[in-house]
Amino acid sequence: MLGLPKKTELNKPISKEAIKKKFALKGSVKDRFDADIKKMAIIHEISPTSINAAVGKTVPIIYVLRVSLKTKDFDEKNIQLISKMIEQHMVFVLEVEGQACLAAYYTRLLKSPWQPLETLQIKLSGLNLDIIWENLLIEIGGIEMQNGNSLDEQLAIDEIRQKLEKQIAALEKQARAESQPKKKFELVEKIRSLEKSLKEMA
Repeated sequence: MLGLPKKTELNKPISKEAIKKKFALKGSVKDRFDADIKKMAIIHEISPTSINAAVGKTVPIIYVLRVSLKTKDFDEKNIQLISKMIEQHMVFVLEVEGQACLAAYYTRLLKSPWQPLETLQIKLSGLNLDIIWENLLIEIGGIEMQNGNSLDEQLAIDEIRQKLEKQIAALEKQARAESQPKKKFELVEKIRSLEKSLKEMA
């Protein structure tokens, strides 16, 4: 599965009930977890003993966790919660009704597009687990690295860019609905200023 070497394969189910009990999930957090998560299992262990790569300075091992969801319209906070509770470098295989995507939590949830489960692949690239982990994050998040930026720098830039794009879209909607010429002009000027900032980031 996923095109990974056979030596990486595991089948270690993770009990939902044990997770809820160990981390004392209560109230709306517990309800949300139950509403989205059907079952979980660690299905691969990527380590120097299972692949031809050296241990990293910060990444000693990478786990692949399969999460069967009840719906595609899941709350991303649940995946963030699992990531924080287990505290390992993890690639998630999120699957529902034969469709699947890859996800990983790194400052925010990175996620690949949905596709048929049988076509899903995890590509390992790098001489040590630090590099492999970073390349996995770039691949899963569809991140375009620019100007020699580090991953952290690129993620920060992408976040600013997304906020600017949302602001521009909201102001454009507001400008279309505005009937007073003076206010419409002010909104258009704001849009131009934000578009200039966006262009300078390219």
